[in-house]
Amino acid sequence: MGIFEKFKLGLSKSSKNLSSGFNDLIFKKKIDQKMLDELEDFLIQSDVGVESAKELREKFGNTKIDPKNTEKNKIFKIFSNYVSEILKPLEKNLANMNNNKPNVILIAGVNGVGKTTTIGKLAKIFVQNNKKVVLGAADTFRAAAVDQLEVWSKKIGADIIKSEEGADPASVAYKALDYAKNNNFDYLLIDTAGRLQNKKNLMDEFKKITKVVKKIDLNAPNETFLILDATTGQSAINQVEEFRKITPITGIIMTKLDGTAKGGILLAIGKKFKIPIVALGMGEKEDDLHIFNAAHYSNALMID
Repeated sequence: MGIFEKFKLGLSKSSKNLSSGFNDLIFKKKIDQKMLDELEDFLIQSDVGVESAKELREKFGNTKIDPKNTEKNKIFKIFSNYVSEILKPLEKNLANMNNNKPNVILIAGVNGVGKTTTIGKLAKIFVQNNKKVVLGAADTFRAAAVDQLEVWSKKIGADIIKSEEGADPASVAYKALDYAKNNNFDYLLIDTAGRLQNKKNLMDEFKKITKVVKKIDLNAPNETFLILDATTGQSAINQVEEFRKITPITGIIMTKLDGTAKGGILLAIGKKFKIPIVALGMGEKEDDLHIFNAAHYSNALMID
């Protein structure tokens, strides 16, 4: 299966929702202000964001559409072109991240978004590209997270640095970077806690991790990726806002897109925050994390 086919499969629920909505509104109703109001409401309900919904309404309002003669592809293309235009500049080129060795990537995200699994899948992508990878199990307050990361490390051929449950996360990060530096690793992926309800504690934890890794490498951490769960809809926007108060975010990975009909949430986040998008999780298999491609995403999001 080609990469675009995987995007189509992963976004099929969202595509079906959007396509049927456009079919019911544009091809079965008179094109007037009432229909455009309904279209805007539908887009907002599909989680594309208020601003994008307004701009798309304007685009369709300025397009000559004959419901009987206009081809569906023309309508769908207006939507997909708009999505691509917003998200294309946000593609994160992982190949450009090799300037530092090891490249230290902090992974953030609330518990339940699939953070640890996503770390394993991202590490596998690096390993498949012949990179040496070590995982830092710094979410020390969840024994399950450490155990899960260890399973992934064995599965994909990555090293892991861990400590006992409840240990200081910063000490694990320090040990992991020291190990990565001394053994010539290309990437260090550090798992972190996701207890957003303890925001003050989390902020202190991130500051401490950042402080200790800089003792070894002033450039570290090189990246901080935030993992978001697409099925949480608007809650994902709130998570971006809250984590940005805690630490700078340089990339977003969105998981569980295959489990929602509101995959337009990625557009809303891209439009609002303009944070680079690293990858999309569209399934539970090891290879179901795909590097983000705006053209594939925008075209797969609207298929009849």
